[in-house]
Amino acid sequence: MYDEDDELTLLSADELESPLDKLKPVDAEPADKPDPEVMLALLEAADTNQRMLAARAFCEIQDERAIPHLIRLLQDGCPLVRVSAAYGLGRNPSQEAVESLIQQYNTDWNGYVRKGVVWALGNCRDRRTLVTLIDALKTDIPAVRLWAASSLAQMASVGYESVVAAIPPLIEAMRNDPISAVRSNCAWSVGLLCRELPSNVVYATAIDALLETIVEDEDLGVREDARTALLRVGDPRGLQLIEDLEQEGFL
Repeated sequence: MYDEDDELTLLSADELESPLDKLKPVDAEPADKPDPEVMLALLEAADTNQRMLAARAFCEIQDERAIPHLIRLLQDGCPLVRVSAAYGLGRNPSQEAVESLIQQYNTDWNGYVRKGVVWALGNCRDRRTLVTLIDALKTDIPAVRLWAASSLAQMASVGYESVVAAIPPLIEAMRNDPISAVRSNCAWSVGLLCRELPSNVVYATAIDALLETIVEDEDLGVREDARTALLRVGDPRGLQLIEDLEQEGFL
């Protein structure tokens, strides 16, 4: 389902999407790219629609000057401004934004906003985000859990301890979440994190969980995503099981 070299994207049902889900890649050059000077000024506009459009523009523009403004707009009275600001910070990740994003996640009533915040937190690649992302995966609505699962894969670039802490909740959700898309994203993240681990108990537990998912999950798509994740890890035991299952016609 995922290519490890691609930007994080999500395959989700329509009901799991928000208006800003189909964002272009960061390096995409739109034909009419917004003028950053104009958009920076509009971030302070009195008109709500102008603030929203300006914040949304920084989903396409990377400009560190926008970061303080986007952080402030996380607390805007309009949820469309807040979600646009969250996505803007996801495109312009900053260590300075982490605490504000965490605070907004913990206080915002709007699921679309929390979803954008979770995506932005993953892109920050900061250890401080770990507790919030795990909490989102365990307790939030399906749309937020979906992205929390993928955002936890970003712990691969944070450090060994963060990887070890992220794997157990991902395994739990991969086994038990009622939404198949969430389980699929968990499988992808577990596979990616496994590639950062030595051959230890945590690694073996994660491989076992992927193998169980391939065999036991009721959803064909989840089983296929777990299979793909395991193939990318390249674990010999996992590869042998996949070969055996293919010969038996199970896969």
